[in-house]
Amino acid sequence: MTVVDSEELRQHSTVQLVKDLTQQATTLAHQEIELVRMEFGENVERAKAEMAEKGKTAGIAVAVLIAAGVAALLALGALTATLILVLDGAMPTWTAALVVTVMWGIVAIPLAVYGRRKIGEIGPPVPERTIEEVKEDVTWLKNQMS
Repeated sequence: MTVVDSEELRQHSTVQLVKDLTQQATTLAHQEIELVRMEFGENVERAKAEMAEKGKTAGIAVAVLIAAGVAALLALGALTATLILVLDGAMPTWTAALVVTVMWGIVAIPLAVYGRRKIGEIGPPVPERTIEEVKEDVTWLKNQMS
C-alpha cells in the first residue's frame, strides 16, 4: 500500500480511483481476517492449556479422594466390627449387626443426597474463561467492523 498525495489523486481517473479503493479494501479485509484467525488460534491454544490445567488438577484430586475413600472404608469396617462387638453384650450378634447396618444406612442417605447436589453444581467441563474472552473478542471485532 502506497501513500499518495492529493494532487496525484486528482490526476487519476475515477475508474483508477475505484480500482485502487477496491484493491485497498480487499487488502484490508484480508488483513483483518488474518488477524482474527491469529486471535482465534491463540484462543484455541489457551482453551487447550486451560483444559489441560483443569484435567491435571482434577486427576490429582480424584486420586487423593480415592485414597481417602479406601482409608475411610477400612476405618468404617473396623468401626462396624467394633460396634457389633459392643452391642453383642446386650443382644444377639445378628441383631447387633442389623442395628449397625441400619445406622450406616441412615448416615449414607443424607451424604448421598448432598454429594449428588454438589456434583450438579460443578457445571459442564468447558474452558469458561477462554469462552468469555472469545465472546469479548467477537464483540470487539463487530464494533471495529461497524
